[in-house]
Amino acid sequence: MPIARKTVVDVDQVGVYHCISRCVRRAFLCGLDKYSGIDYEHRRTWIADRLKELSCIFGMEVFAYTVMSNHLHLVIRNRPDLAKSWTAEEVALRWCSLFPKRHAHGIAEVPGEEAIKSFVGDSARVEVCRERLGDISWFMRCLNEPIARRSNREVKCTGRFCSFIRPEGTRLKLSFGLTR
Repeated sequence: MPIARKTVVDVDQVGVYHCISRCVRRAFLCGLDKYSGIDYEHRRTWIADRLKELSCIFGMEVFAYTVMSNHLHLVIRNRPDLAKSWTAEEVALRWCSLFPKRHAHGIAEVPGEEAIKSFVGDSARVEVCRERLGDISWFMRCLNEPIARRSNREVKCTGRFCSFIRPEGTRLKLSFGLTR
């Protein structure tokens, strides 16, 4: 029986979770697709690069990941304590680097001092973004969506590509210390 993610993940507690994200509609994520003969191995680099980028922005630590032909596994630790310690300016900079304003040609704009001041001036927005920067679901969304869009463009397809499966079971009980 499915368990709601909110009953598995305590957003206010540091925890280590095993997360799975899989492709839908029999899409191929990485490796050689034996049916079409197309090699999607280059997508592993996309995923590794995105994980590095997100782990610098979010209050998450990626301990391990593996990319399979149609899904990926992540072992991550959420750090709500870290997100709570960020200043409003840090939250604004992190959020603006995650969702930059784009010019008409799709080029990302570096947020200026005025944009950051405006962001910081809205304390409700800062707190919502702070929560999201410490949230596993938002982390997975920000991992999956760009990979899905890029993969769909590559195969000239539209629609859903990835599905985030809830963190498995309860928090992992680790019997050894993990360091960064």
